[in-house]
Amino acid sequence: MPAFAQAQTPTAAQPATAKPPSRAQQLMGDIAPKMAELTDNVLFGDIWERPGLAKRDRSLITVAALIALNRPEQLRSHMALARTNGVKEEEIVEAITQLAFYAGWPNAIAAINVARDVFKPK
Repeated sequence: MPAFAQAQTPTAAQPATAKPPSRAQQLMGDIAPKMAELTDNVLFGDIWERPGLAKRDRSLITVAALIALNRPEQLRSHMALARTNGVKEEEIVEAITQLAFYAGWPNAIAAINVARDVFKPK
């Protein structure tokens, strides 16, 4: 399940029968409820579920785009999702190395730092 679409466990203030808020709802639902709804329903409910690409491939593409755009905050969750979707750590590092020459050295260095954090054993 995509990072933003992951449901969290109910809290004491939330009945067990209520649907727990999605990650998008938790991150932005209080200030941008429509954006959270679009994230859940369109991005992760439609785009990520389209049959034209495997989720593994969508993850690798998304990681590459976030590296090229130098978006480390979003990259962190999408690197973790990529691993869940079957992309190996070595493949992510190889993608970063490839992108260093096309998207810029500083973007690649920033991505390596994110990867270091994401790959740490928990």
